[in-house]
Amino acid sequence: MREITSNKTRLWLPSIYNSLKKFPERRAGAGYHSESKAKEYKHVCKRACQRAVDQLRAGALAVEAVTAALVELEDSPFTNAGMGSNLNLSGEIECDASIMDGKSLHFGAVGSISGIKNPVLVANCLLTEAQKGKLSAGRIPPCFLVGRGAHDWAISHGIPPCPSEKMATKFSLSAYKRNKRKMEMAEKMDAGQNQEKKRRQSSENENGSGCLDTVGAVVVDSEGNVAAAVSSGGLAMKHPGRVGQAAHYGCGSWAENACNMNSYSAAVSTSGCGEHLIRTMLARECSAAMQSEDAHQALLEAMQNKFISSPFLVSEDRVLGGVIVLRCCRCVEAQPSPNIQGAMVEFLWSHTTESMCVGYMSAQDSKAKTHISRLPPGTVPGKSLAIEGGVCRLTGIVD
Repeated sequence: MREITSNKTRLWLPSIYNSLKKFPERRAGAGYHSESKAKEYKHVCKRACQRAVDQLRAGALAVEAVTAALVELEDSPFTNAGMGSNLNLSGEIECDASIMDGKSLHFGAVGSISGIKNPVLVANCLLTEAQKGKLSAGRIPPCFLVGRGAHDWAISHGIPPCPSEKMATKFSLSAYKRNKRKMEMAEKMDAGQNQEKKRRQSSENENGSGCLDTVGAVVVDSEGNVAAAVSSGGLAMKHPGRVGQAAHYGCGSWAENACNMNSYSAAVSTSGCGEHLIRTMLARECSAAMQSEDAHQALLEAMQNKFISSPFLVSEDRVLGGVIVLRCCRCVEAQPSPNIQGAMVEFLWSHTTESMCVGYMSAQDSKAKTHISRLPPGTVPGKSLAIEGGVCRLTGIVD
């Protein structure tokens, strides 16, 4: 990534979305990406970046811009979030999403929610309502709702419903029918060692890169505020009611502005096997690591020590996940001026999956840049990692 110097407003947006290896022709993100469909993967990333930057140019704060990026990703039939999400065992769509505001440190999330086209809007509404303070009679406002309660709360706060059958696509429905046939055939097999072996193999496949999901974004606005958000349709054929890392605090997204204790602002969005990310609280771990002087080395060590080699995942043969990380701080210009402010922004991504699709854009860019990151040849997914990124110096003139 090249270094950028500009005399315009400091704005930056990276975003990521995920893929399923089982169906590489239609999905994109931390998992596997078909070269033949790389153009489609990147196009969705570009639209998400542009949507958020448009918000930022209009004066929106980071949390509003990151929500706009997620809405674009959820609306795409090529992602496993919102429209086109995976169907669960019962043939229904249940989604997870969360968002965190680095300025207020407020968090909003929904889990296993059905009948809402854009789950991130509900998560953002929960965050916004919590910032208003206590409810009547001194009640604490919720920050995390699930299932029917989340759906009803969303409707009561003006978020329109969307029948689940309208959220399913031809692709997601056909995938569900294929998976259901496979499960029915497996259930007809005789019990015994062969059946047990079949179960183990099936479980291993379900935890592979073919089952990864999640879309997400991280943003810093012109005031230096950071925000992060994630959204997911969950694993294919998941048990009804299953909630993945996209909704869990400290696991799917994390954002913190710089303060007395933290020299750097940091925002993190994670992707991959939800259970692995939940058990390691990877988003928060990576954010904490960003307070080290060398961000690249800190992220490398966090992914290796807190994820791949985590004591919480010792029973796992392969640990699958990915992160995008944004770190920024105020910087001193070579020729100080009271009318000029600057920010040093570092954008990094790392993954243990075969590949991960990322996009990034600043307000000075005419269009977003996209990249499909892949593990080095010969390495084993889940046991090794890739890490990339760079530094961007942005300056702005204060009126």
